[in-house]
Amino acid sequence: MRLIPLLVISLLFLSACGTPRRGENVAGPLTLVTEKEVRGERYFMTYCNKCHPLGESGVGHALNNKPLPGPLIRTQVRLGAGAMPAFSKEFLPDEKLDDLIVYLQTLRKH
Repeated sequence: MRLIPLLVISLLFLSACGTPRRGENVAGPLTLVTEKEVRGERYFMTYCNKCHPLGESGVGHALNNKPLPGPLIRTQVRLGAGAMPAFSKEFLPDEKLDDLIVYLQTLRKH
């Protein structure tokens, strides 16, 4: 049972080692196709953009270059990490978090 928390912590640590993308977008503007992506962008701008401007580093680490899968993103959002606060289900319901994760994954692919 100790292996799972150690694995999660290790993955979170390794994901923080990437460099943030900066400057102009190489692939052009991000095109959002689905409603989940559009809603996810709105939730990102509401809850995340203050510390992770446009997915790049700011007060928080860059998000646009982290290879974390959806379940680990969910865990980090719910539990918090370092200076990042935990976002409860009451504050950020699961439905909104699902859309936010879809948006983050779209942002990373871009």
